[in-house]
Amino acid sequence: MIHSPPPATLQRWAAFARIAPLPAREGAAPPAISFEFFPPKTPALEAQLWACIERLATLRPQFVSVTYGAGGSTQERTHATVLRIAKETSLTPAAHLTCVGATREEVDEVARRYWAAGVKHIVALRGDAPNGEAYTPHPGGYAFASDLVAGLRRIADFEITVAAYPEVHPQALSPQADLDNLKRKLDAGATRAITQVFFNNGIYLNFLDKALAAGITAPIVPGIMPVSNFKQAASFCAACGTSVPKWMAALFEGLDDDIETRRMVAAATTAEQVRILQANGIDEFHFYTLNRPDLVYAIARILGVKPLTA
Repeated sequence: MIHSPPPATLQRWAAFARIAPLPAREGAAPPAISFEFFPPKTPALEAQLWACIERLATLRPQFVSVTYGAGGSTQERTHATVLRIAKETSLTPAAHLTCVGATREEVDEVARRYWAAGVKHIVALRGDAPNGEAYTPHPGGYAFASDLVAGLRRIADFEITVAAYPEVHPQALSPQADLDNLKRKLDAGATRAITQVFFNNGIYLNFLDKALAAGITAPIVPGIMPVSNFKQAASFCAACGTSVPKWMAALFEGLDDDIETRRMVAAATTAEQVRILQANGIDEFHFYTLNRPDLVYAIARILGVKPLTA
């Protein structure tokens, strides 16, 4: 007996994008990648960070960024980490710099210190107020990220990266106002944007269409975060306005005490996300590592990025 596939299946075959099987597209160059780290708070976490840096450095990332805490609370630790990366590795560090709680002169001085130390790439952000408070510009500071970008341009010829929000910044007045703000940052002199984490590729791809229609031509790099601790990720996403799909919650349901299976699920879901983006022509990815290298390393290999020692 011959069984024909149901019409719904035939429709899916006809309508959905074809994605080549692994390995990544034969003959195609691997995408550019970059990584985000956060500054350590303890000696144990510092050792973990440097183990992460050493492992991921073999993948020759385009750059690596180091975050600021809310309200600029990790400024000195960020600065120390960035300078150590610049001095002790072959990586290109990018330092996060925010407007929060500082005068223009203070922010400018930090930027000049970076430039003098050979750090030529800044991730320019408005930043968040500490303790969940409402953001209020410092009376003598840069009010918004676009002002900071313009200020950095006056200091030196930095490469400047800014943030983009495919699902809209939680404090934006509207999606259009948020898109207008992104354009202001890029028009002020930023060279690329990196997105807040997202899990629905359609949201990101639609955002690219809207950005292009608004006259934005600079690269908007997807920010990718492998999720192995779902509860922690869901809490983070709720705070930053990222939607978490129901299918993701279902995949991690009942795995709270099963670390190994959570890691396997994380690898599979993130691999599928980046492969679909790659099939849609995306050729640059920024990974939020959470200072844990193994999942990110595996996903990079799936994208076709090979280590320097290979």
